[in-house]
Amino acid sequence: MQEQLPTTGRRLRRRSAIGGAAAVAVAAGIGAGSSLARAQAQPPSECGEATDLLPPTDAYDPDLGPNTRVFDESTPAAEIQSAVDAITDQMRTNQFGRERHAVLFRPGTYAADIDLRFYTQVAGLGLLPGDVVINGHIRVEADWLGQGDDPNYKGNATQNFWRSAENLTVRSPEGQIARWAVSQAAPFRRIDLQTVEMQLWDGYIGWSSGGYFADSRFSGAVVSGSQQQFFTRNSNLQGGWNGSNWNMVFVGVEGAPAHHFPDPAHTVVAQTPVIREKPFLYTASDGEFRVFKPAIRRNVSGTTWEGGSPEGTSISLAEFYVVNPGEEVAVVNQALSEGRHLLFTPGVHEFDQTLQVSAPGTVVLGLGLATIIPTAGQTAIAVADVDGVVLAGLLIDAGDTESDVLVQVGTPGSSADHSADPTSLHDLFARIGGAHPGAAKVSLEINSRHVIADHLWLWRGDHGEGIGWDVNPAATGMTVHGDDVTAYGLFAEHYQEYQVVWAGERGRTYFFQNEMPYDPPDQAAWRDGGLGWASYKVDDAVAEHALWGGGGYCFFNVNPDVVCDRVFEVPEHNGIRLTSLVSVSLGGVGTIRRVVNETGAQVDESTFTSYVVSHP
Repeated sequence: MQEQLPTTGRRLRRRSAIGGAAAVAVAAGIGAGSSLARAQAQPPSECGEATDLLPPTDAYDPDLGPNTRVFDESTPAAEIQSAVDAITDQMRTNQFGRERHAVLFRPGTYAADIDLRFYTQVAGLGLLPGDVVINGHIRVEADWLGQGDDPNYKGNATQNFWRSAENLTVRSPEGQIARWAVSQAAPFRRIDLQTVEMQLWDGYIGWSSGGYFADSRFSGAVVSGSQQQFFTRNSNLQGGWNGSNWNMVFVGVEGAPAHHFPDPAHTVVAQTPVIREKPFLYTASDGEFRVFKPAIRRNVSGTTWEGGSPEGTSISLAEFYVVNPGEEVAVVNQALSEGRHLLFTPGVHEFDQTLQVSAPGTVVLGLGLATIIPTAGQTAIAVADVDGVVLAGLLIDAGDTESDVLVQVGTPGSSADHSADPTSLHDLFARIGGAHPGAAKVSLEINSRHVIADHLWLWRGDHGEGIGWDVNPAATGMTVHGDDVTAYGLFAEHYQEYQVVWAGERGRTYFFQNEMPYDPPDQAAWRDGGLGWASYKVDDAVAEHALWGGGGYCFFNVNPDVVCDRVFEVPEHNGIRLTSLVSVSLGGVGTIRRVVNETGAQVDESTFTSYVVSHP
């Protein structure tokens, strides 16, 4: 299916302030099937009149916030380079600051060397990656954080978090390599990378710890180097893949290495069973801003775009409410109640009420690592048990008043069938502590059926501000009660009880990476009827569950005598299938007795790594 035409035509040229649902729909040229046409009836005011709807966004000249730069081919190359260099300088080591940036390129060809740092998104505004070409680099360097005993060595990439590149072509200068030395929360999506080689670490001896590729093509070899684990989905490795450490997982990837575990540790699944790619902002040929919502694909390999126009639906930005920092939560919830989609601009958005996403098909998209802080201990975002909602490109940062749940998808007991149009979560990150003290019992609760989770990093902070066993409490990263939920690229770290609890039937996880909490003060403070808490718990009542490529690691630096019984705790029957598992004692600091249940060797100060090929 080719791209569908947007429901809003180009007649809307400037933001209007017309009240009433019918007036807005007519002024905006909205069709009957659009989100605005589905607006709920507004309650009457004291004068008996309907509350005015919010005005539509000007899709040709939207306000994308003070922290978004949009370039076109008329912008001098020196001006572009100066602008991106200024962002690099500001964000180079700005790991926990409040600054956020989006750098967007309209269709065209550019020359730039973009040194990508914290809280910065670089993206093309074309419908296809080839519509925006960067002759130069979009790179992530490991050059600021030390490791080991040499104070002069700064090659550590294990804290290169919170940045992204999306939806463009990058052509490296002839003979030059590309570098993407990252760890968590640094997605590389929908990129056509034309280079002789892509290195995923500093190229020397620097550490790196995790990353995510999707819907991308690599002409040269990808060399993983020191990467401990890495996840690649629905991509084309034309130049192949070199390297492995603990777990390199490939799902639906053309040119992937052969499945072989643990030496080399390559976990390969030929096809992706069900996926929707992340929506993205783009501009049409007449300059209208739209958001493309990709279609659901099943049992597929390779990218969405190499064969031409992708399948999916275009939505005019006129149907979105653009949320800038400082917006009142009541206004944002009004937009949602009217059936509007949301586009969060780069910045920190503080709200004292839950954002209520109730309309089927709603897209909530963030630019530039847009960050939401629930300031009153509430759930930040609650999604109703409806079809086709998308949450993408958001960092949810717990406030200092404890939330029971940061993000909730569906309500407890949800049972509706969403198989035809699932809700999907993309580049959704949660953080408890690090930037400030924070507290949340559960970061993500999934109650709806058929949800697709596509790249999550759920992180109880282990460094920064507001860090400590009793300072940033967080029990669990993710709980799943819905049936038929599928997760790709699931990173969950440092929670104080089970990191992930899966109670829904027929769940599937492709790649799980976990570090246990660093900071249990003693064994008595961290146990559940045994020694410690497993990282990944499948409920005893579950009949069917599967996982491919899972790892759990300990580094009990507060008390190295702490012991954990196991990484994976699952029912013992053939309906539970786990493939390619690893446990690691990082530097031998702490002990894990088993990998899964009572299977797998102990890791400790003398034996660092243990593998289980399959279980049972």
